[in-house]
Amino acid sequence: MNVPDLLPGKVVLVAGVGPGLGRELAVRCARAGADLVLAARTESRLVEVADEVKEIGRRALVVPTDLTDDAAAENLVSTALETFGRVDTFIHNAFAVPRHVPVIEVHLDEVRDGFETNVYAALRLVRLLLPTLVENKGSIVMINSSVLRHSNELCGAYKMAKGGLLALAQTLSTELGPKGVRVNSVAPGPILIDTVKAFVEEIATTRGISSQEVYGEMTRTIDRRRLQDPDEVADAVIFLASDMARAITGHCLDVNGGEFHN
Repeated sequence: MNVPDLLPGKVVLVAGVGPGLGRELAVRCARAGADLVLAARTESRLVEVADEVKEIGRRALVVPTDLTDDAAAENLVSTALETFGRVDTFIHNAFAVPRHVPVIEVHLDEVRDGFETNVYAALRLVRLLLPTLVENKGSIVMINSSVLRHSNELCGAYKMAKGGLLALAQTLSTELGPKGVRVNSVAPGPILIDTVKAFVEEIATTRGISSQEVYGEMTRTIDRRRLQDPDEVADAVIFLASDMARAITGHCLDVNGGEFHN
């Protein structure tokens, strides 16, 4: 599916550019007409994504960044503004997943790390980007998770962090709405990326059944009977970032194929 030209001439900062959704967000934003500021720890991955953006005909700025570090975040924003003169949209895709153990057992340092990357990093960048976002009547989209919609006892620490991120987005919507800045969230279900495919294969091998059987078990409670592709989630993000969603703020859009009806 081709993305309409929803972000013509916009500058989008994507924090947390990994090989799955982060890469797709950058590429889809470029196809929607945006120039990109790409931030994550791994420079080689950023360069690969930047090359894809440039092949589409848009500009891409690579800024290797530890998003949990104040000085690094300040450098990210100052470099973006020096290069492009503005940032219109901030997409927070950085996340850290604590071990899948009951919350009464998880180490508190893991919980803290989850909040550092999922919540505090987002707030840090919003504060730094606020002048340019206000000036350009910009938008913020925070990538959340369907972990918000269930209470699996092994996901408690992750749900705590993502719950904090949702509260942050809603609070920022209230605070920044009068300044002309919209803040929304997208909560995807499990996304069919390489790590998930490998996980399916691992389970299939361990149990001595086909990967199709494992996949069927994973998706039997999803209305569409399949997981989301990265581009499907990215399109929802681009919609919320664009003027097509100009009257939408403070909203959390579920992209889970009907696994949860919220």
